[in-house]
Amino acid sequence: MDWLQLTKALILGIVEGLTEFLPISSTGHLILVGDLLDFNDEKGKVFAIVIQLGAILAVCWEYRIKIGNTLAGIGTRKDSNQFLLNLFIAFLPAAILGLLFIKIIKQYLFHPISVAIALIVGGVIILWAERREHVVDVEEVEDMDWKHALKVGLMQCFALIPGTSRSGATIIGGLFFGLSRKAATEFSFFLAIPIMFAATFYDVYKHHELLHYNDIGIFGIGFVASFISALLAVRGLLRFISNHDFTVFAWYRIFFGIIVLVTAYSGLVEWSTA
Repeated sequence: MDWLQLTKALILGIVEGLTEFLPISSTGHLILVGDLLDFNDEKGKVFAIVIQLGAILAVCWEYRIKIGNTLAGIGTRKDSNQFLLNLFIAFLPAAILGLLFIKIIKQYLFHPISVAIALIVGGVIILWAERREHVVDVEEVEDMDWKHALKVGLMQCFALIPGTSRSGATIIGGLFFGLSRKAATEFSFFLAIPIMFAATFYDVYKHHELLHYNDIGIFGIGFVASFISALLAVRGLLRFISNHDFTVFAWYRIFFGIIVLVTAYSGLVEWSTA
């Protein structure tokens, strides 16, 4: 048993779970931490995708009653039908663009420098968004219509750029389009379910030859760590936004991105360039 690899898997699982639903980019953090741990080869990239499933299952568990009631009401309740339609509409834009451009994106943007730039740019956008007057038209996620869903779905497309943050794009996008902090955050959680399930199974199918039974321990530890840390992060974020805005995440992104750029151009850290 390779304890070093297991330790790396544990660290990356915790990083994934803590960052997946915060507006700070889990993919960006996994690229940066994976680079530092020298766990960023092709198998490492598949590992990063698989452990996302642990994070999304944490959301499924946290909202299991809501999900169960929605599924039970399919075809019989208007609110359930509308909610599922909203998720489908919001899911489509990023899914289509992802299928068309994911190879190009991974080739040119999945490296630390581009992640650092995206972190900084995203942080500035969050600061700008928080300084705007926030007019709320939708208090609860159940009050959204298909137009709100489409707008949030289009914003999610920006998250295809690593370092942007899927949750950041959808939550801040939701605020721009009149959603309350609670509605924007919860819809971001629910929207993660189809997009991340689709991305996980597609990537596993595409790179299944890289997976071996000897890797069960590594993937298992990363998966469990991701699930537990994501569950804590989701609950913590919901409590946090009841009394705070997202400014602290913006400054964190900017500070972290600057550190990566400074260490890269000073030669202090030899970040990979591809």
